Amino acid sequence: MKKINKTALLILAALFFPSFYAKSQCKPTALRCEYLENPIGVDVSSPRLTWNIAGCKNAVSQKAYKIVAGTDSTAVAAGKGNVWESGKVNSDRMRVLFPDNILKPFTRHFWSVQIWDDKDNASDISVSFFETGLMNSPWQESWVTDTDDIHVKQAPYFRKVFQAGKRIKSARAYIAAAGLYELYLNGEKAGNHRLDPMFTRYDRRTLYLTHDVTSLIKNGANAIGVLLGNGWYNHQSTAVWFFDQAPWRARPKFCLDLRITYEDGTIETISSDTRWKTSFGPLIFNSIYTAEHYDARLEQKGWNTAGFDDSKWKNAIFTAAPSQNIVSQQLHPIRDVEEIKPVSVKKINPFVYVFDLGRNISGVSRISVSGQKGTIIKLIHAERLRKDGRADQSNIDYHYRPTDDTDPFQTDIFILSGNEEESFRPRFNYKGFQYVEVISDKPIELSLENLTAYFMHSDVPAAGSIHSSNKTLNKIWKAANNSYLSNLFGYPTDCPQREKNGWTGDAHIAVEMGLYNFDGITIYEKWLADHRDEQLPNGVLPAIIPTSGWGYNWANGVDWTSSIAIIPWNIYLFYGDEQLLEKSYESIKKYVNYIDSKSPSGLTEWGLGDWIPIKSKADIELTSSVYFYADAAILAEAAKLLGRGEDVKKYSDLALKIKNAINAKFLNRSTGIYASGLQTELSAPLFWGIVPEKLKAKTAEKLAARVKADGGMDVGLLGSKTLLNALSENGYADAAYQLASRETYPSWGWWMKNGAATLYENWKIEGNKDISLNHIMFGEISAWYYKALGGIFPDPAAPGFKNIILKPNFVTGLQSFEASHEGPYGKIFSSWQKKGRSVYYHVIIPPNSTADLMLPAKKMTAAGNDLKQKIPVMQKKENGMLFASLSAGEYQFKIELY
Repeated sequence: MKKINKTALLILAALFFPSFYAKSQCKPTALRCEYLENPIGVDVSSPRLTWNIAGCKNAVSQKAYKIVAGTDSTAVAAGKGNVWESGKVNSDRMRVLFPDNILKPFTRHFWSVQIWDDKDNASDISVSFFETGLMNSPWQESWVTDTDDIHVKQAPYFRKVFQAGKRIKSARAYIAAAGLYELYLNGEKAGNHRLDPMFTRYDRRTLYLTHDVTSLIKNGANAIGVLLGNGWYNHQSTAVWFFDQAPWRARPKFCLDLRITYEDGTIETISSDTRWKTSFGPLIFNSIYTAEHYDARLEQKGWNTAGFDDSKWKNAIFTAAPSQNIVSQQLHPIRDVEEIKPVSVKKINPFVYVFDLGRNISGVSRISVSGQKGTIIKLIHAERLRKDGRADQSNIDYHYRPTDDTDPFQTDIFILSGNEEESFRPRFNYKGFQYVEVISDKPIELSLENLTAYFMHSDVPAAGSIHSSNKTLNKIWKAANNSYLSNLFGYPTDCPQREKNGWTGDAHIAVEMGLYNFDGITIYEKWLADHRDEQLPNGVLPAIIPTSGWGYNWANGVDWTSSIAIIPWNIYLFYGDEQLLEKSYESIKKYVNYIDSKSPSGLTEWGLGDWIPIKSKADIELTSSVYFYADAAILAEAAKLLGRGEDVKKYSDLALKIKNAINAKFLNRSTGIYASGLQTELSAPLFWGIVPEKLKAKTAEKLAARVKADGGMDVGLLGSKTLLNALSENGYADAAYQLASRETYPSWGWWMKNGAATLYENWKIEGNKDISLNHIMFGEISAWYYKALGGIFPDPAAPGFKNIILKPNFVTGLQSFEASHEGPYGKIFSSWQKKGRSVYYHVIIPPNSTADLMLPAKKMTAAGNDLKQKIPVMQKKENGMLFASLSAGEYQFKIELY
């Protein structure tokens, strides 16, 4: 028999069986379940599956998909599933809901995606997995704690010894806690998370986590250890927000099920009960707000190992669950994201050293030191130094109200055991700082190597980047990212030192900045659940979320708590996912109805107004009414999207009523000026769509003239959101750029020029209070880079960047700019460079997407080399603008400006 020629067979197959042989150049990638990669502990009955496609050499779109799910990875990879097979679905969707109520708890489900491209070529199969958690299954045992009350400062340690006598296939630890916890198996910490579980309204929703601990369990005797911290649950520090008086406050507690599956198929569950032992240890005080105190002389070596003698420990006791709503924590966790070594250390005297990290961060420091037994070391964390070189906390301790001197602000206390070199780092705390002043009561020797800092935050993946020919812009972008991450701890905060509060206004002002730069949907979905937990029956929300009860009577006006509407709407725009809008719909409706009931005219004065203005403060009735309009307009759009027919008309009419009322009272139609013509009073109506179409040009002209007359910016927080955007979106991008790149007071560049690596709370640098050096509320400028300079906008008609709006501005004074954003369909890239009188524009549209390009240009021609695709572009001109429709692909254009 002649040897068969393999190449000949392949050629014959391609000729006679083209549909079978054809393979798409694309492959499904970035497979996610609930926007997480291979998550475990999923407990929603119908999880979201998402993907995009990569490796496409030609412009391509998805024509169809097929999803297969099952418990056998090999079968799923081969296209067969015993749980679900979607069949070939003719659709370009890349987000699919798993069928409801067919998932079983405690089960790993493999799932695969295969797609067909626009030429009906099939891709290879890509496989991922997710694992279900309890899914409403009952916990095997109950909640336990120790016998102490809320005033006891020592942290409780718990342990349990158990036997594993058979070969282990897998083991999962399911643990819920009120407070914070660290979980250990045989002396090893489970996972690399920090500060679990995330802060919630504890008496209304409790979070549990799932840990894969298979590798930590051995045959024979094993030990589980649990260390509990106070967190926000048992807040022992005193400050103006009264978390020490929270209605849920109690001694930290936990509930745990360790579920072991053996090779023979049997299952054993080790649970929390009164047979667990508990004791105190070296962690003698911990506060999420201030710091931790650790007495190494009290260490009980091996407390979380099987051979430890716990005969002197007492038994745990049963206690009530903090709430009846226990759900899985499914979000990007807090981690030590970056290790930072100090750039310098100054020895003041043998008892005092000052370390400088060279940048402001959120997180903790770790010290390694040798000294006499009983030596007391204090680590004071600060953002700035006094003139004498010592730590200065005067700008961040303003709202702290200590009752005595036993809980100093941002000051860890470490008492040495005297056993050679020893180390300490906090477990249940984080701080905002650049400097660490180390004070000891006995002389010690320290060098740069003795201190390490850890930048901690919710570990959200980066989704965007920018770079420009202007170094100041680049610095501001990095500083904004540092501040955003420094204020992301399972919920968006204002600052990582003085407050750590989830200020609603700060968060919605910065939401676009966050979403352009980071994949933050899991954090925002969790935080909007906190909104729903905190909302009063009449619709009112507090100014800070979560809260112990503070903020329902002050600071929670329309301009702040519009986060209930603005954030879900932006999640919809950026991800094309309506689920958060749907979950929040009734809350938005109750909120808008409340404002409407108190504001029959359509106007409201309920709000803080343009917080921290430079010179002039805008009319509060105007700014609050503008946000009332924004909320009503979002509600009307959500009603349309979700098919709530009656609500569409009701809230569309309400939005129009509010708009008309604002224009009737505040707009001078002959001049185009609102109120007294301040920058916020003009830019807010422009940005939020209040200005009548025929008057937009006039109002924008007045705004540009006002900025020039004022000699620069004159806005507070609300205006910092609207000013740059209103200018650049209405023909004054050059003026906006001049403000954005300015290096004199007041400006973001002024901070950079004075050494900032984060954004500040106040335009002024000097001051002894309300001058946090790590605030996110003025972060909108980072989003403005993507919009005004990169020109990247989501399209409300095709959200999630299914269709991309491209409107870059080639501003005077900037030679080049590039921006990229990783959207649901892949990477969007927009870059331009000036060469003489021409601009060379490079753009990438990801597979399965399209784009509408709009330029103030007279001509556009292809300018790529052989590596760039030459795909036909439809062009037209209208009112001095050039419009082009782009399909997926990579383009280089030469643009001739007017």
